[in-house]
Amino acid sequence: MKTLFFMLMAISSWAITHDHHESMVMHGMYGTYPLGQDATGTSWMPASTHMPGIHRFPDNWLLMVHGFLMAIYDDQGGPRGRDKFFSENMFMLTAQKDFGNSTFALRNMISIEPATIGCNGYPLLLQTGETCNGITPLIDRQHPHDFLMELAAVYTYRFSKKNSLFAYFGYPGEPALGPPAYIHRFSAFFNPEAPITHHWLDSTHIIFGVATIGYVHDWWKIDASTFTGREPDQHRWNFDPPRFDSYSARISVNPTNDIAAQFSYGYIKSPEAIEPNVNTQRTTASISYNKAWAVSNWQITAAWGLNCNNPGHNLNGYLLESAIEIDSKHVLFGRAEYVAKDELFIEPSSNAHKVFNVGKIDLGYIFEFPLIPYTLWGLGFVGSASFVPSSIKHEYGRTPLSYMAFLRIELKDNKK
Repeated sequence: MKTLFFMLMAISSWAITHDHHESMVMHGMYGTYPLGQDATGTSWMPASTHMPGIHRFPDNWLLMVHGFLMAIYDDQGGPRGRDKFFSENMFMLTAQKDFGNSTFALRNMISIEPATIGCNGYPLLLQTGETCNGITPLIDRQHPHDFLMELAAVYTYRFSKKNSLFAYFGYPGEPALGPPAYIHRFSAFFNPEAPITHHWLDSTHIIFGVATIGYVHDWWKIDASTFTGREPDQHRWNFDPPRFDSYSARISVNPTNDIAAQFSYGYIKSPEAIEPNVNTQRTTASISYNKAWAVSNWQITAAWGLNCNNPGHNLNGYLLESAIEIDSKHVLFGRAEYVAKDELFIEPSSNAHKVFNVGKIDLGYIFEFPLIPYTLWGLGFVGSASFVPSSIKHEYGRTPLSYMAFLRIELKDNKK
């Protein structure tokens, strides 16, 4: 936690030292749409979304620092629940500049969760995906993010005000598949719990080897990627080998500043190291609605994902989530999910590889307050209820209840 605190102080010092704004109008990374529309990778969110982070404009560059850290006590209920104290965190730096009709940008995102969470993740009922040791799957646990989450370069050429062509390369990066990653969706941004539909919607947000090309016309965008299908391995500090053995395509539409929708398809070759012969065809659709006021913002997102595993099952996942931040003082957030999972048990259990339809609902609140310049602090609590079929209630309990209590620190452009 000392390391995280000193990182935060260093970023705050940078913001104060470079506290000058130039009067200029900036646009998105991939075209002339509003700057706030850009999310993770090449995905879009509603343009009216309040952009977090610290923004500076030296010499016609756009520099943005964005990040948060949370100190969390987690208590998951029921027979399979556990408790743990850990920290979630993410820090992102973006640099963007126009050169005539061209835009060049660099993006870097890191997390020290390999140290603050550890390879075996944190307890989270009904969560599945990835591994701690390369042999045993993580079940009822959420894996940490890699130290290097994104290292990407972008080049965009604008033919006119409404038309542009772009190229994105990341090692690691995020392909054109799914909605914006949950840690960047405003509707999920405040929730310390990862969605249990993560591996149905946005688990490809850290991929070691991504190349994307795309075209933007006014309020719609189409992009396509080739990328490495294998998800990051259990060695969270290193670079994984690029393979470029998978592909995806996505169409995104933002008909108004308050709406963002996408539909995408991807073929993912051997995503899980412990099931190397299983390939996945993933289809996703999502829509977000955002409403912004002077210092308040509300967003709601609905999403669907379908994983067709070969060999394996066809598995659907559904998500509805929302968050509202009021006057940078109060945050209310919640999520409801329903998903079919076949990874909740391993052999020799008789339930291994069986499909179970499970669900989860959570509700949370944060009280926010300024403390250090360019940061916003918050004390929060989220409670959740998990729902499982009667056939496995002896494993999970009737309706296991869980909670997380946490301190949250977000980088924010203020001087309070």
